[in-house]
Amino acid sequence: MADVHTKETRSYNMSRIRNRDTMPEILVRKFLFSRGFRFRLHGKKLPGKPDIILPKYKTVIFIHGCFWHGHNGCRYFVVPKTRTEWWLNKISGNQTRDRQAEILLAAAGWHIITLWECDLRKKAADHTLDQLECQLRERLM
Repeated sequence: MADVHTKETRSYNMSRIRNRDTMPEILVRKFLFSRGFRFRLHGKKLPGKPDIILPKYKTVIFIHGCFWHGHNGCRYFVVPKTRTEWWLNKISGNQTRDRQAEILLAAAGWHIITLWECDLRKKAADHTLDQLECQLRERLM
C-alpha cells in the first residue's frame, strides 16, 4: 500500500513532531505544579532523559507516546503499512532503550512512573492524574 502523502509532505509532517513539550507532557506538568509539586525537566544526566524529575520524591516520570514507544494493546499504536520493517526496528529500539534506562534508574534508587499518551486523553486524564498524585504522596510517607 502506498503512502497517502507525497514524500515531501510526509517528511514535513514528521519534522513537525516534537519530542519535548508535547501536549501530554504539558498537561502533566501543569497538573503537578498546581498541586504544589516542584520538578525539573529532561534530566540530561539521568539515563533515558526522563521528561519530569521530582528530586524530593526520588521519582522520575516518563511520558510515552503510544506510537513511538509501541504501547501494546493500545488503539493508538498501529504499525504503519509502508516501510513496516524500518518502523518496527525503530519502535523496538525505543522500547529497548526505555527498558535499559529503567534498569539503570532503578539501580540508582529512583522510583519510575511511566504515563502513556492514551491515558492522558480527555476521558482518562483525570483518573490518571489522580493516580499519579496518590503515587507521589505515598512516596513522602
